[in-house]
Amino acid sequence: RRAMGKKKPEEMAKQREGFVAGAVQRGVDEKTAAHIFDLMEKFAGYGFNKSHSAAYALIAYQTAWLKAHYPADFMAAVLSADMDNTDKVVMLIDECRSMGLKVLSPDVNRCDFSFTVQDDATILYGLGAIKGVGEAALTGVTAERAQNGPFRDLFDLCRRIDLRKANRRVLEALIRSGALDVLDANRARSMILLTEALQMAERQLRDSELGQNDLFGGSGAAAAGPADDVVRALAREVPEWDEEQRLLGEKETLGLYLTGHPIERYRRELSRFVSASIAQLKPTADQTVVVAGLVVAIRTMNSRRGERIAFMTLDDRSGRIEIAVFSEAYQKYRDLLSKDRLLVVEGSVSVDEYSGGYRMSAEKIYDIDRARGVYAKGVEIDVQAKRAAADGFSGMLARILEPFREGRCTVWINYEGDGARARMALGREWSVNPTDELLHRLGEVAGPDGVRVIY
Repeated sequence: RRAMGKKKPEEMAKQREGFVAGAVQRGVDEKTAAHIFDLMEKFAGYGFNKSHSAAYALIAYQTAWLKAHYPADFMAAVLSADMDNTDKVVMLIDECRSMGLKVLSPDVNRCDFSFTVQDDATILYGLGAIKGVGEAALTGVTAERAQNGPFRDLFDLCRRIDLRKANRRVLEALIRSGALDVLDANRARSMILLTEALQMAERQLRDSELGQNDLFGGSGAAAAGPADDVVRALAREVPEWDEEQRLLGEKETLGLYLTGHPIERYRRELSRFVSASIAQLKPTADQTVVVAGLVVAIRTMNSRRGERIAFMTLDDRSGRIEIAVFSEAYQKYRDLLSKDRLLVVEGSVSVDEYSGGYRMSAEKIYDIDRARGVYAKGVEIDVQAKRAAADGFSGMLARILEPFREGRCTVWINYEGDGARARMALGREWSVNPTDELLHRLGEVAGPDGVRVIY
């Protein structure tokens, strides 16, 4: 019984000789004894009795029926049941998308602790699935909202909730997840103003406990609208987070990119050299294709010959494909194989007999910087005459380009003055490797629209 419970074949093998010998001693035919042991050995792998099978079958039927007829309610319930397991939540939200269900971003003024249903095709995100936000804090927030109405802004939220439970760490997680976008869509500003909002809320709490009212006789808690300093604070100009930082905040707090995808910022550029989106891929005989996507899953293992290989799943938001990286490619590119990395893969596509979809075998793998080095032929920089005439401009341009020289991409200057235009190529010794960092630095000089990679 203990050997069966361990579900280890080697443990069961040790029991066979003793079982058969003991059975023969008691007058049981050896063949019969061996057959009985074979049945038990099979049962030890995975098995249960018929009544258990019947119960499983009934539950399987009921859940399939609910998923077919009440998909939004069913998926909201399943998401709520596993909301403390981020990996499960990510998988289930992918399932919602494949079912045509929309999962809305977390919203402190609409969402509850659990996932709930807005309509037959829409699920409201469960605030309890945000990492770093506890149930006690959220229960207080939703109870206050139900009693006194939606929150107007960050200051109103901090003033009305119990800051001993919903502390700074909780509020920062709510901001990064997008749950406070309804109060201010500029997450960078919300993060900066949080200190002021907490200080003001604590000050009002102290005044309230001392029985101290404002100059016009109304307590801070009962004020009809935000004070002037609150209005001024909310109107403060703060640059928004760039898309990369915004999505990173969502990934850290939700476990997935909910309002965008890291590939979007490269979409136009990638279209210049990828063969097709993943959803549009088709098997091609003896023809190499190029795809790009984010690594959402990866596993490594030893082949039958003992060589290290990997299987990774790429996602470009149009679809997903599993890519096999066999030993030769694995040895060459293993430093690039990591989750949440944007990769460009060259290889061949074939039909996956197991899943019925497609799979790909990798021949070459690049990150975005290396892909530019392979596929790009130049970098264009727009320069206005007034800017070029400024003291030290050419020296500053040289200092920016210097660390990225020895690449293969020619640098072109599009010069525009009051009465003339010119397009000039820098010398071959100034050919560069067009990495993200170089393009960002050039963008600070020429503006984000003044720098382009030529393919």
